[in-house]
Amino acid sequence: MSTLRERYTAYTATERSGRLPVLDGARALFVLFVGCFHIWQQSWLTPFPQMDPLLRSGYIWVDCMLLLSGFLLYLPYAEAAESGKPLPGILAFYKRRLLRIVPSYYLCVLIMLVFVALPKGGYNNPGGTFNPWLMTRDLLAHATFTHTLFPFSYTGTMLNGSLWTLAVEMQFYLIFPLVGRLFKRWPAFTYLGLAGLAFGYRAWVRGLPDTTLYFNQLPAQLDVYANGMLAAGIYCALKRRMKQDGWTRALFTGVLCAAAWGLWQLVRAQAGSTGYEGIRLGQMDRRFGMSALGALFLLGLLYGARPLRLLMGNRVTAFLSAVSFQFYMWHQVFSVQLKEWGIPAAQNPQPWMAGERSWQITYTALCFAGALAIAALVTYLFEQPIARRGRRKDAGRAARKYK
Repeated sequence: MSTLRERYTAYTATERSGRLPVLDGARALFVLFVGCFHIWQQSWLTPFPQMDPLLRSGYIWVDCMLLLSGFLLYLPYAEAAESGKPLPGILAFYKRRLLRIVPSYYLCVLIMLVFVALPKGGYNNPGGTFNPWLMTRDLLAHATFTHTLFPFSYTGTMLNGSLWTLAVEMQFYLIFPLVGRLFKRWPAFTYLGLAGLAFGYRAWVRGLPDTTLYFNQLPAQLDVYANGMLAAGIYCALKRRMKQDGWTRALFTGVLCAAAWGLWQLVRAQAGSTGYEGIRLGQMDRRFGMSALGALFLLGLLYGARPLRLLMGNRVTAFLSAVSFQFYMWHQVFSVQLKEWGIPAAQNPQPWMAGERSWQITYTALCFAGALAIAALVTYLFEQPIARRGRRKDAGRAARKYK
């Protein structure tokens, strides 16, 4: 059995190779919190009263998922700024993002269309007859990642409501090569520009009578991405200039603890928001603070105490991180389907409202186990084989080019 020192030596070797294992744990944690919220919406299971704020406002951790995306997207640019190496190619960036997202996303949309939306009459007229135009416009919006822009494909779709985040991500990917280059050349100006756009947009949204369609659009998230990019720049600057010793690890462990405490206070405050409009406005008001504290949390993890880094960066968290994309896409629709199928059996017609504890516990366990199983299958049998095939084609083209 390996010692703590041996495990940490292996961890630092992995970190020197370019991977940051601790971020596996961060990604898994953020996705887990969102998953807990969606499953809690169905089960109403609160194991301990102290967990209620975390479960009730778990949706707010989507902001930290986007923050982490901004960090990872900008990391190669930040490393290039420190080392003087060339920036990543634009076409290669788009290809990697498309291979990572599009096949699994389209698979999810297709399955939801065939097995959920069509059988349930999701595209029927009020009289019950099928309307092909209703289906076509919904599919077109999802196929182009613009479904967050239309009520019929955002709040009115049966093609998996969780997919809104992928629309925001793909829209940001579209502009990121430009944003990343601007951030590298004029970091302060670009950061303030992104944050200013986000604050201005959210101020405009605040004045609308109904914020449903607007509070999660890309402009409302630009400062979240900016905080992730800033954190990546700080990480690379510190990596080159700061000596990592016991003092710095103690300092960043303190930063981690302070950030975690601040995040918990925001979560508690958001849990106190009432009404759909109040919840949306509360999330917008706390978005910058959530992402800023999330950025400090990431930096604290990256430079904190060794046991914490090993806790968040190991084989288990690597697996959970690898399947997190699929888990996020499938956990909510799977939990809804279990309830519709009557699995597990219950003594009451609505066991979640009746507080039927045995049903709540069994149902919650099945939701997590089933969603993880689906995520693992799709990841290792579909997502990763497609990614490997794309990498092999690129390597083959590169080899032929230099023959």
